[in-house]
Amino acid sequence: MASERAATRGTWSAPPAMEARRLGRVIGGSLAEGLVVKLDPRIAIEGLAVGRYVVIYGYRRRFFGMITDIRLDSVNPDLARMPPDPEDPLIREMVAGIGVFGQIHVQPMLVLEENDPLPRPVKTVPAHFSPVYEATEEEVHAIFRPRVKGREERYFVIGEPLDMPGVRIPLNLDRFVERSSGVFGKSGTGKTFLTRLLLAGVIYHNTSVALIFDMHNEYGWSAPGEGGHVPGLKQLPGCFSRVAIATLDEESSRRRSSRYDLVVRIGYDQIEPEDVELLRGVIGLSEVQIGALYMLRRRLGRDWLRILLEEDREFAGENENEEETETDPLADLVERDLITSSTLGALQRKLGLFHRFRFLVPQASEDAAQAILSRVLEGQSVVLEFGRYGNDMAAYVLVANYLTRRIHAEYVRRKEAALGDSSREPPHLVIVVEEAHKFLQPGIAEHTVFGTIARELRKYNVTLLIVDQRPSQIDSEVLSQIGTRVLCLLDHEEDVRAALSGISGASRLREVLARLETKQQALLLGHAVPMPVVVRTRDYDASFLEELARGEKEEFADLAEKYLRLTRDDD
Repeated sequence: MASERAATRGTWSAPPAMEARRLGRVIGGSLAEGLVVKLDPRIAIEGLAVGRYVVIYGYRRRFFGMITDIRLDSVNPDLARMPPDPEDPLIREMVAGIGVFGQIHVQPMLVLEENDPLPRPVKTVPAHFSPVYEATEEEVHAIFRPRVKGREERYFVIGEPLDMPGVRIPLNLDRFVERSSGVFGKSGTGKTFLTRLLLAGVIYHNTSVALIFDMHNEYGWSAPGEGGHVPGLKQLPGCFSRVAIATLDEESSRRRSSRYDLVVRIGYDQIEPEDVELLRGVIGLSEVQIGALYMLRRRLGRDWLRILLEEDREFAGENENEEETETDPLADLVERDLITSSTLGALQRKLGLFHRFRFLVPQASEDAAQAILSRVLEGQSVVLEFGRYGNDMAAYVLVANYLTRRIHAEYVRRKEAALGDSSREPPHLVIVVEEAHKFLQPGIAEHTVFGTIARELRKYNVTLLIVDQRPSQIDSEVLSQIGTRVLCLLDHEEDVRAALSGISGASRLREVLARLETKQQALLLGHAVPMPVVVRTRDYDASFLEELARGEKEEFADLAEKYLRLTRDDD
C-alpha cells in the first residue's frame, strides 16, 4: 500500500522546475473553513496578496484555490511579548522561518482529476504537508478555458488576475447570457465601464442581442471618460451593423452628434395602468390610487390617460356650467362615487409630470415597442438613449417598463409558437437596466415583468443584466436567480451581504471584496466563470479597438499546448 501511495504521489508531484514557485505546505484546515498553509522561510510575505491563485499538489489531484487571508504567527507566544532586536541581522535570520513564520489561508475551489480535462467542484482536501505553488498562466488557462472535445463555446477576455500581469482571464459568454447577471458596486467604481465592456464582448461575438436602457447616454455613441471620449458600442469594429441607437430626445442626440436610427414616441392611448403602476415608489402612488387607475381604464377605455391629464378640468359640484358637467366623464365618475374627487385630484397632480415628457404624445404614428422589437428580431442590439430624461427616474421607469412588458409578451408568444422548431425561435435577448432596485424591490419584484424574467431564467430566451449600487434593495429571490455576478467595491455591509448571498465561502470572499481598489478591479463569480476571480479589467482603449479590428483569433492555442506539455512532463 505504501509503495502504491508513493507511486501515485510521484505521478502528481511537481517537476523540479516548479520548486522555485513553491510557497509552502498545508498544515491544517478544512473544506468548509479553508486550508492553512505555512509559508517557506524564503517567501517574502509582503509579496503576496488576497485574491491570488495557488495550486496544491495532492496525491491524486491538483487543487486550485484562492488566497483569502494572510497572517503572521510564531512558535512561542513569548516572542510577541519579548521580540528580538530587529537590527541584529543574525538573530533576525535565526528566528525567521523557525520561531516566527507567515501563514496564508487558502480557499480550495476546484480540483483537476487525473485523466479528466474538466475542473470539478472540490469535495475533499489535500493531505497534510501537500506542497502549495503559485499558479502558472497555463494552469489558470486550464481552469478558465478547458478544451472539451465536441464542445465549442465563445469566450471574451475580461481582464487579468491580480499579481499575474499578462495572464488573460476569459469569460464564457454562452454561460454569461444563459442566465440573468448583475454588475454591482458603489458609485464611482466603474460599473458603466464594466457593463459596456461585457456588452462589447456579447455583441461582437454575436452571443446575444441586447436592449439597453441607456440612462445617461453612455453606451451607444461616444461618451466622456476620464481619458477623454470613449467610443460607444455602435462605433466598435465589427459592431456598427449590429447596433441601432434609439432616442427619446433627438435634440440631445443631435447636440452630442449621436447618430441615432429611430426616435421613440409613445401615445397616451398606448399606455396601460400596468405601465404606470411601477411608478408607485417613484412618485408615491398609494394602493387606492393604483386601484383607481385600473377603474379609469375600464370606464374610459384607451383614452383614459389623455382624459385624466386634460388641464383645467373641474369636478362635479365645482363647475358652474351644468351642461358641461353632465358630459364630463371624470365628473360623472365622481358623481357616481366610483372615485373620490381627492383621489382624482391626487392622480392628476402626480401624473401631471407626464406633461414634461415630450416623448409622450396624444397619438403616436407607430408602435415604439414593435419598432424596437423588429430590429431585435433581425439580430440588432438596440441602445435607447434617454437624453435630458436620464436624470428623471419617473421617465426611466415608465419607458423601461412600457417597452419590456410588450417585448417580453411577444417573446413568450413567439417562443411558444416555435415549440419543437428551434429555427423559429426569436434570438436570445439580454435586457440591460440601471438602477435596477427601482424595478426589483422586495414586495414589488414578484409583480413586475423584470421579476418574472429573472425567475424564468432563459425559458423564453430573455434574461436581464442588472446594474446597481444597492443590491441590498433588490428582492432576495431575484438575487438568488442571478447567474453571474460582477462585483466592484461595496462599502455598505448590507450590500456586501446581499451581493454574496447564496455563494459558497461568502465569508472568505467578503475579505477579498473589501480590499478591491475603487477603479478597474472587480470580483467575478458565478455561472460564467468556473471559480471566483479578482481581475484588473482590461483597458477600453485604442489597443482594445485594434484587437477587435484584427478580428477574433484563437488567443489561447499556445497556452493549451504549454499546458499539455506540462502535463506530459509530470508523467
